[in-house]
Amino acid sequence: MNDYQKQFVDFMVASDVLKFGEFTLKSGRKSPFFMNAGAYTTGSQLHRLGVFYAQAIEDGFGLDFDVVFGPAYKGIPLSVVTAMAVSELFGKEVRYCSNRKEAKDHGDAGILLGSELRDGDRVVIVEDVTTSGKSIDETYPILKAAADVEVVGLMVSLNRQEVGKGGSVSALQEVSERYGFPASAIVAMGEVVDYLKGKGFLDDAQVAAIAAYYDQYGARQ
Repeated sequence: MNDYQKQFVDFMVASDVLKFGEFTLKSGRKSPFFMNAGAYTTGSQLHRLGVFYAQAIEDGFGLDFDVVFGPAYKGIPLSVVTAMAVSELFGKEVRYCSNRKEAKDHGDAGILLGSELRDGDRVVIVEDVTTSGKSIDETYPILKAAADVEVVGLMVSLNRQEVGKGGSVSALQEVSERYGFPASAIVAMGEVVDYLKGKGFLDDAQVAAIAAYYDQYGARQ
């Protein structure tokens, strides 16, 4: 992992965003770890989060894009702080855009908030985590209906590396295969486990529980 990725793992743990124990997920799976991006609540946390996203986007996709798009609701602040961080780190001005769950019919009307989308815009989508690809299924048609845009890629904070709806590859890989753009993460869970195990943060029982979980639910890519 790069230094910023190691720092991001430490940041998730220190922010109480990434926890280890026994958790029941919405899917009904019993997971030995849990990520809650809603725990990023302070100005300094959100600033650092945007910086990590900007670094990962530059590292994975480059800087040839115009708009950061965040699907409602958690993607809204992500798109804002990422656009700010791209300007701060790289001196590049990009716009932010998000969707509303319901269209507004007065004032700043429509389904989108932030910047309007224009034909030819190159867009990076940011999300906290992708478990099923449902939000992309909902928002990709909105993007394409708004303008003739090109999606450069999807960036999430953590790749859980679990099988998606198809039961074979990860949810991120399913999104990439379905829509034809790359889908990446700041870090993958395998990298997180190796790093925290090396630091002595995870004990043998926790490592074994995670390994057993991936024996059952791990994706082949």
